[in-house]
Amino acid sequence: MESNDTVVKLRKLSQQFAYTSIQMHETIGRIIGFSGTDHKYLGFLIQKGQMTAGELATLTGLTTGAVTGLIDRFEAKKLVKRQFDKKDRRKVLIVADIKKIMALFKPFYTDFQNNTDKLFASFSAEELTILERYFINALEIMNNKISAINQKNKPYATKK
Repeated sequence: MESNDTVVKLRKLSQQFAYTSIQMHETIGRIIGFSGTDHKYLGFLIQKGQMTAGELATLTGLTTGAVTGLIDRFEAKKLVKRQFDKKDRRKVLIVADIKKIMALFKPFYTDFQNNTDKLFASFSAEELTILERYFINALEIMNNKISAINQKNKPYATKK
């Protein structure tokens, strides 16, 4: 374990990274007519594929009412559509128009992605392995914290 000063410095850098990420996504979201979180929720639909509103609510932690509003905003911009499930017509699936979403975001992310790729290319294979291990473990810590909070506050979460 590194010195306490190094750990504190890394924590502060991690916090600054998180804050700057929020600022960047809010800026992009505002320009395209969404909040930063709304536009990040489109990412769930791109990564996970079609899903029900209830599944999106579970994934995001939003209430089903909030997800309905979210889907309405996406649908108004023709980025998603509601579609009946072919196997169970009682289910309504939220289907992302990935082409439209990517076209909307590409102007804002192409240079960012290129710069990120250049940054990663500046690290050795060993350093990249360390970064990968950090991100995997940091994600596990955060996901465990989310689960623990949700379990501890289950009665509250159902009262949303």
